[in-house]
Amino acid sequence: MSVAVFPGTFDPITIGHVDIAARAARLFDEVVIAVAHNSTKTPLLDADARVALAVSATRHLDGVSVEQTDGLLVDFCRDRGANAIVKGLRGGADFDAERPMALMNRSLTGIETVFIVGDNALSHIASSLVRDVARHGGDVSTYVPPGAADAIVAALKSPS
Repeated sequence: MSVAVFPGTFDPITIGHVDIAARAARLFDEVVIAVAHNSTKTPLLDADARVALAVSATRHLDGVSVEQTDGLLVDFCRDRGANAIVKGLRGGADFDAERPMALMNRSLTGIETVFIVGDNALSHIASSLVRDVARHGGDVSTYVPPGAADAIVAALKSPS
């Protein structure tokens, strides 16, 4: 059985993320979306909200599950019996950022990273841009799965 882990902070999950998960599900028997804590980021949405939104956005995809992870990605992959890590690429800058991580992960465990090129029609959608547009009152509902726009607005309105 082939198992792939699709990691990210998913703050919030976007329609681009869902597209990558759907295409990965056609390549692997099982895809585990790993909603991760990233020490270099301060998420807008808490981990429980990010997991719930990812579950809701991907429940129609056979073989896709969602879990939270806080440790090393390679440990999570090893624990799940993963054969691969899946990463979506919107462009060259994404590759430049992901390549060293892919090499380190392979060096640590032998697990290969599979890059899936994002749909060109979705390449402008990034979680950071979605959050920025929402912070300034813009409508982000076309960039995120149902429910995510409301969760973003609620998180922006809640006191920090």
